[in-house]
Amino acid sequence: MKKIDNYTDGKIVKGSSSNYIPVHNPATGEIISEVIQSDTKDFENTVTSSVKAFENWSQVTPLKRSRIISKYKELIEKDIESLAKLVSLEHGKTLDDAKGSVTRGLEVVEFACGIPHLLKGEFSQNVGTDIDSWSVRQPLGVTAGITPFNFPAMVPMWMYPISIACGNSFILKPSEKDPSCSLRLAELFSEAGLPDGVFNVLNGDKNSVNLILSDKRIHSISFVGSTPVAKYIYETAAKNGKRVQALGGAKNHLVVMPDANLDQAVDGIMGAAYGSAGERCMAVSVAVAVGEIADKMIENISNKAESLKVAPWTDSSAQMGPVISKEHKEKIENYIDLGVKEGAKLVLDGRNLKIQGYENGYFVGPTLFDKVTKGMKIYKEEIFGPVLSVVRANNYDEALKLVNDHAFGNGTSIYTSDGELSRHFTTNCKIGMVGVNVPIPVPMAFHSFGGWKQSLFGDHSMHGVEGVRFFTKLKTVTSRWPKSIAKGPEFKMPTN
Repeated sequence: MKKIDNYTDGKIVKGSSSNYIPVHNPATGEIISEVIQSDTKDFENTVTSSVKAFENWSQVTPLKRSRIISKYKELIEKDIESLAKLVSLEHGKTLDDAKGSVTRGLEVVEFACGIPHLLKGEFSQNVGTDIDSWSVRQPLGVTAGITPFNFPAMVPMWMYPISIACGNSFILKPSEKDPSCSLRLAELFSEAGLPDGVFNVLNGDKNSVNLILSDKRIHSISFVGSTPVAKYIYETAAKNGKRVQALGGAKNHLVVMPDANLDQAVDGIMGAAYGSAGERCMAVSVAVAVGEIADKMIENISNKAESLKVAPWTDSSAQMGPVISKEHKEKIENYIDLGVKEGAKLVLDGRNLKIQGYENGYFVGPTLFDKVTKGMKIYKEEIFGPVLSVVRANNYDEALKLVNDHAFGNGTSIYTSDGELSRHFTTNCKIGMVGVNVPIPVPMAFHSFGGWKQSLFGDHSMHGVEGVRFFTKLKTVTSRWPKSIAKGPEFKMPTN
């Protein structure tokens, strides 16, 4: 059985712990490897390495850091096929989807190459007589990221490239469900010339997370996951004096107006609801059909979803793969049971899907509910699977109220041909990321990713300029070079 260990000081090292966690192939249900459940000694070795590495790395000029990151970008581009296969093998998503996720992470690496420009401060001459003032941004120290199973390449790359470019060292605690891609990304960074210890990977479970949250030598925490865990991460880390960005769950609404291009809207809903088996924090899980468009929209979605190809990633024609685990499959199917009990109309049932040769895989078929109401749990709670709920709204105002009243505020979209209406929607929806005739409005790397309400805990979104601000401290200097003849002491507040 393949053993997956930690990455410390520029190499894979066997840890002190003798406990390992099974890693499954979601398509077959088989255990394909085991990942170390790091203990306190493994954690201490990792943090000690990161502290030592920071002392030297923080003194390296931003331009030299940028050149290493540029080399890293080239290596990832060359290795993108093997990285995607690692993602697909352990997560289950289709190979094209995995490649796309690596590419979206790579965009942040590319953005981080511009760090000399991004770290420029501000300067003001003569803020007082013969006094100048300027600001600089300096690194925090040791930083850490705790990342989810659904994007084992992209989400870590939303964090560590910017942190490291800013002069910090970084500890990554990936999901124990699909850890292999993180180790390969670390190896490529070392190959690019990154000094040992600047980027370490610590594998493990909640015990490793709690050690990260409580250790005073770690100065910031970046997290993506469910809202209950995000809230726990935020509260615990903040209590220990750390800077925190904790992205939580979502229930993303896609509003379809009567004047929308229905074919485009249905295609957008299909990809956003069922792509990656719905295991995306930006997945569309609620379609709000406004007015008379509802019946035709549901008919079109149902027809297309029935012909959607669900298969393992090794099938090049696959459009959707399995969900991550047996437990998660059961959770999703329990939500489908609940939706039926709550009175929603089950148009398409994804339970009990079996694929020949993969009967033990964790497959759930595309599921479609109609006539879902805002009081139902399947509407209020994050399912994180290929389950789409359709809510009918009489008019635009009712649809907007549904979007704004929901506890989550991660992403939303509207499909319409009315520019005035779309402008009103983008201005007045209480959501962090908004699309107009775009189903999954994930910002590019040079903008920032983050929601509102129960979808984000902390002051800063991820990557983009927000990421640079999160991973640096602001220092402002006020300076005067005195003349040779001293005036003597002043005992009043200095003014212009």
